[in-house]
Amino acid sequence: MKLGFFTANFTEKPLEEVVRMIAPYGYETIEIPAYEGNGQLETADVLKGNTASQIRSMVESYGMTIQALSNHSDSFLIMGPTGKDTDFIFRGTPEEKIKHGTESLIRTAQAANALGVQTVVGYPGVENWGRFFFFPYGEGWKEYEEQFVERFTPILDKFQEYGVRFAIEIHPNSFVYDIKTAVRALQLVDYHPALGYNFDPANTLYLQINPATLIDTLKDRIYHVHAKDAEMASQNIGYGGALMQGDMHDLDHTYRFRIPGWGQINWKSVITELSMVGYDGSLSYEHEDVTMSRMDGVKKVAAYLKPLLIEAPYEGRQDKLFNKEY
Repeated sequence: MKLGFFTANFTEKPLEEVVRMIAPYGYETIEIPAYEGNGQLETADVLKGNTASQIRSMVESYGMTIQALSNHSDSFLIMGPTGKDTDFIFRGTPEEKIKHGTESLIRTAQAANALGVQTVVGYPGVENWGRFFFFPYGEGWKEYEEQFVERFTPILDKFQEYGVRFAIEIHPNSFVYDIKTAVRALQLVDYHPALGYNFDPANTLYLQINPATLIDTLKDRIYHVHAKDAEMASQNIGYGGALMQGDMHDLDHTYRFRIPGWGQINWKSVITELSMVGYDGSLSYEHEDVTMSRMDGVKKVAAYLKPLLIEAPYEGRQDKLFNKEY
């Protein structure tokens, strides 16, 4: 495994400036935003001339490689919401939003292919997350199954054509939000080889899903991992419960994103299980911690996670007390 960095942590800075800034701290790979207007990488530009080669060479000159592209934003439009909730992403009719999200995600796969990158991370979205609740209408989620197959099968086929995988981030307010829905999504598209998952432990903490159980269930369908931590503030649980709305900056908020090592995720357990299922990609540090600066995170995350990363799997012992099956 390698220590990665999501450059969207500093979207106000040009890509090379971010790469130059983090290089001294030992980050080995980067994940780059690729939704339209992100300020660091425009997929349409990547597909022109030798731009892809120049970007790759620039990153490699700092001793890093590109692990993934992120299209968390535009991809959300493919299943919704397609109303005013997503006007901040793209303004248009529902049909125009779906078209924009679909075309942007496919173009991201093309850009990934040009850059020699194997994975694109994003969301499928969903029109109305409230319908997932068993009351008053328990069939709400199932009614989106056909929509998922219809809209994503052609996209996944394009991804396969370009030799790229789509890693859905398992997340509340999306079609795939827990282990059961992740498994079901794979079944719906007949375990399409281009479909897998981005595992963000912070998202599972909010839903009280055991990270190790998720890893052991999805195994080699985990294509990418976000290094993000979280905490349920125990002093606020009795006041607001798990579904508290509002700004995470609020002192009384129940749930807070944290940097790895400052939340409640057992990173040794997460890294162990990832190693056990054969994951050899990156832990891509994403900063959403409301308690400290991003540069605090740059320094602290590298210092905390780097020593925990498993460099190679157990090769076995050769003495008489152990056989090859051990």
